Parts: sequence; C-alpha cells; structure tokens
Amino acid sequence: MSDRDIRPTLHHINLTTTRLQEMIDWYGQVLGLTPTFQFEKGAWMSNDGANHRLALLVIPKLIDDPRKREYAGLHHHAYEFNTLADLLASYSRLKLCGIVPTFALDHGLTTSLYYTDPDGNLVELQVDNFGEWEMSKRWMATSPQFAANPNGVQFDPQKLVEALAVGLGHDEIHRRAYANEFAPEELVELGV
Repeated sequence: MSDRDIRPTLHHINLTTTRLQEMIDWYGQVLGLTPTFQFEKGAWMSNDGANHRLALLVIPKLIDDPRKREYAGLHHHAYEFNTLADLLASYSRLKLCGIVPTFALDHGLTTSLYYTDPDGNLVELQVDNFGEWEMSKRWMATSPQFAANPNGVQFDPQKLVEALAVGLGHDEIHRRAYANEFAPEELVELGV
C-alpha cells in the first residue's frame, strides 16, 4: 500500500442544522461559500473549484442542543489564509457585519480567530506563522514553548490590526502576540 492510498485529502464537512438559510448566509459571509445546489432540506456549498466543501442538511426531528459543547465530538473546523494581512482584513470585514471572534489564539504555529456559527459550531480562521507547513510542523514537534502551552496565548485581534496598520510585519506581530503583548481585556475560558 502506498502513502497515497492512506492519505486522502479532506474534501468537505457536513453539518446538520435547524436553521438552513441562516447557516447559508453566515458561511457565505464568513468563508465566501455559495450554494452549488440548494433545496428545502439542505445545501452543498463551495468557495473554490470543488463541487462542495460544506454540506448542510436539515434532518426531520432534529433538535438544537444548547449544551452541545459539553459533549464529545467535533470541536471546530479550520480555514487558512495565505497572509496575516488577509486574515486581519477578513476580521475587519466581518466585524463591520457584527460577526466577531469568540476568542483569538496565537498557537505559535498559527495565528487563529475562532468564530461561532449560528448553530454553535466553532470555525477557526488562521494563518501559518512560518509561511510553510514543513517549518511549522517541525516547530510544533520540537518546540519547548509549544509543549508547555499547546493551546497558545489569547490576543485581541483589534490590537493586531492596529500593529499591522503602523507597519509591523507578520513575524514581529506574531512574536509580540505570542509574548502576550496584545492580550485582550478579558480572557475567555477555553475549557481545555
């Protein structure tokens, strides 16, 4: 068996929902996903050449569970931007629409913003702090800082926007965020 046989590429995720149109609108706003196909019981959405990256299904007798984060299951799904400037531009655009992160973390390997969709699912928007996966993978595997705190350091994304606006580069902003220089006014209880 070759590596190719056991390493398929993630194609899409499927979420069930009781609020189809609200979820379609939210994922359209946050990720630029548009329906390839939509009907009263679901939608298949994409933001690239794939036929779909997110499927939403309305299943009969489905009920919302306000305690869903207290149970084992999917914690979040994540989407990567090419640059910190792109990530922060998305943050600023979404903030104008009233969509703000639930929390923000510099994990060392990534700078990440976590949003909560209308059904209470977490969605991570991130940028790789090393600019290439091989370097961030190596850092993650060998870094004493990461081993000591794999969750990372909380930061205020608006402070990063301001740092970028005065000309600080990605490396400097990441270094300072990871050193807790851009801490939020209040820390969010992450539960991990």
